[in-house]
Amino acid sequence: MAKPRVFVTHPLFEPAREILNEGCEAEYWAQPDRPPRPELMQRLKDKEGLICLLTERVSEELLRAAPKLRIAANVAVGFDNIDVVACTKRGVVATNTPGVLDETTADFAWTLMMAVARRLGEGEALARSGIWQGWDLDQLVGTDVWGKTLGIVGFGRIGRAMARRASGFQMKVIYTDAVRALVEVEKELKAEFREMNALLAESDFVSVHVPLLPETRGLFDAPKFYRMKPTAFLINTSRGPVVDEAALVAALEEKKIAGAGLDVYENEPFIHSGLKRANVVLAPHLASASLETRTKMACMAAQNVVALFRGQRPPNMLNPEVLEAS
Repeated sequence: MAKPRVFVTHPLFEPAREILNEGCEAEYWAQPDRPPRPELMQRLKDKEGLICLLTERVSEELLRAAPKLRIAANVAVGFDNIDVVACTKRGVVATNTPGVLDETTADFAWTLMMAVARRLGEGEALARSGIWQGWDLDQLVGTDVWGKTLGIVGFGRIGRAMARRASGFQMKVIYTDAVRALVEVEKELKAEFREMNALLAESDFVSVHVPLLPETRGLFDAPKFYRMKPTAFLINTSRGPVVDEAALVAALEEKKIAGAGLDVYENEPFIHSGLKRANVVLAPHLASASLETRTKMACMAAQNVVALFRGQRPPNMLNPEVLEAS
């Protein structure tokens, strides 16, 4: 019996390839650039499965070009690149890879926070420049992280991982979320709930950990930045469009906030030119980029695909109603 055919838009780590090859015939995109849209649609004409990254849009148009498609597996926890409604309408299972990148993402949010607070980007550039004249008392002085107030916007798994790390820096932790955490959780993490505006006014560092939804798109706009301390920093490792970049640039230029550490952008891979400034640390979407975590993500996507074709329920379905209706 022929194995189901799957197109993978990026070479996978070997453990994930082994999982996928057990139950499927996989075809991999091996070019350095992302697959052009027409090429992707052509490749999917005879495929029953797709493993993709956030860079590929699984839209109604794409689904029409892939009449045999039964599953679209995203190698990411976010899935704003997938039209889940369109998938459901066409009976296509959509999956993601939650849970495996929480700690790694929290680590990287802390990396950005420490880097921007201590002016690491500027310091590294100076050290490499060949013009550094040695230590000086007021050279590139930054701000302390320990003992400050960390405001966490979005208190899910990653937000709570941030709170756990903050205890080692003797930070006060405050958070806001659409749903307040249980009292036991607040006590365990020594975290206090605040409404958004109160959190912005009180925090020295604001770290964003919300999904991209209609209600969070552009969440950080000009009024939000005006409510922050002029000494505060914004850290974003969630989704780029959560932040209005033009408003952020204006806030930085007008010194409404002290700086930012960013891993995601409103129109990736384009980065607003106004963000390329000394008090902003920029990273190219690296928050989950440890070998261990990215391998786990790829394996999870492969497991979702193989499970479906074995007649099992994929562990990370975004639209379980597809199987419930069949």
